[in-house]
Amino acid sequence: MSLSPPNTKKKSLRKRKLPQIAVKIYVDYLQRLWGETSPDERRHIAQDKARDAVKTVQHLMLGEEYTARELLSKEDKQAVKAREHMLEACRLLLASMDKTSVVSDENEKTIIEVERNKDLAVQSPTYLESLSRVKQEGGERSESIITTNNTKNIAKPKKKKKSQRSILFGATMGAVVACWVFSGNYIFTGLFTLMTILGQLEYYRMVMNAGIYSARRISVVGACSMFITALFAPDLHQLCLPFMTLAAMMWFLMMRQQVTNISEIATTVTGMLYLGYIPSFWVRLRLLGAARGETRLAPLVEPLLNFLGTKASNLPAFIPKSIHLPITTGAIFIFWTWLCIAFSDVGAYFAGRRFGKTKLATLSPAAGATSPNKTVEGLIGGCVVSGLLGLLGAWIQKWPWWYVTGAVHGVLLALLGLIGDLTASMLKRDAGLKDFGDLIPEHGGIMDRVDSFIFTAPYSYFICSLVIPQLKRW
Repeated sequence: MSLSPPNTKKKSLRKRKLPQIAVKIYVDYLQRLWGETSPDERRHIAQDKARDAVKTVQHLMLGEEYTARELLSKEDKQAVKAREHMLEACRLLLASMDKTSVVSDENEKTIIEVERNKDLAVQSPTYLESLSRVKQEGGERSESIITTNNTKNIAKPKKKKKSQRSILFGATMGAVVACWVFSGNYIFTGLFTLMTILGQLEYYRMVMNAGIYSARRISVVGACSMFITALFAPDLHQLCLPFMTLAAMMWFLMMRQQVTNISEIATTVTGMLYLGYIPSFWVRLRLLGAARGETRLAPLVEPLLNFLGTKASNLPAFIPKSIHLPITTGAIFIFWTWLCIAFSDVGAYFAGRRFGKTKLATLSPAAGATSPNKTVEGLIGGCVVSGLLGLLGAWIQKWPWWYVTGAVHGVLLALLGLIGDLTASMLKRDAGLKDFGDLIPEHGGIMDRVDSFIFTAPYSYFICSLVIPQLKRW
């Protein structure tokens, strides 16, 4: 009787827990985003902005410039009385706002911080005492107590080198994305839809911080419907955006108590377009070519596919059925396209770091102001790397005139990826944010990772569905 070593048991247990950990991370982040974009949070943000506006008016009315100007016009007694009434109204407003919101806001923030520290803090009796004290006493002076207790118990983690973490993260994500692309139409679309929900909530949290309150629920439902429609009814896919825009306008007219402004309408439609309709073309692209065409790597991959097929026969029946059409012409196209986009960023980074001297502002002042660190040399480096990978992908997929079509395709992908990157940077800069989220440590949120892949989706669908087949006919 052979006993397995303890290390192998630990590894097997970790592998079993990986799906549970991934689901927990997703659910926790989703709940946090949903709470931070809730109507209550909107009211808090609106109240803070109103308080700031009242304080600004009070500061201006008490300023030396306004007072000196008023003293010169002593005959204008109405202005003096109006100023006194305005200052009194500001004082009353600030007092009422402080009484109704300050205590509750501090208690809520303290309890949220305590709940977040649960996973980090050592569950000592001191910590549990502090937690109960927060909830029972209303949070008075509890924030400082809990902070001191937690800092004593929490050991500071050792920091690894950023380069090592980035390389490991990139390699892991590359393997995960490769499995995702060839996971079948249903799994591919399902995971894309789950990512879209997080991206939508990150987007609307950013919009709320700018003081704009859009139709969050309708936009999330609309974006998800575009991915599902692209999978099950691709011929009706183009109708999703106008119908969901109509639904948003009906909600604005029937559910809002005040007239909706242009910013709220524009940000709602932009959210469905930018994070729903445009990226959903990746799903339509993956459906292309159910009977996959022959590639130059087919003889090398065939033994691996046969091996996986024999292993799949031993799995429960629902697992192989869920992997519907794992390899299609569209899936192979997506794999090489995403490879070009990802490595164009890598090429641009290293080329800009090594040779970068000419700022992007020399070509476009707006683009340079959006991302001041980007250089023309980095752009050229990204185009070169993407063009070379495009050549390789075109040769493997047996494109006509692959030495031309592959290079042009790779360069266009690098340029479109740059436009997506700069678009996301414009949004963040206008909202005063560094990252859209904090789901991935040191890499930001979902939108920070997929910004280069948004505008390349309809272009890639156009190339794979129309241009390449037309060139093959000639």
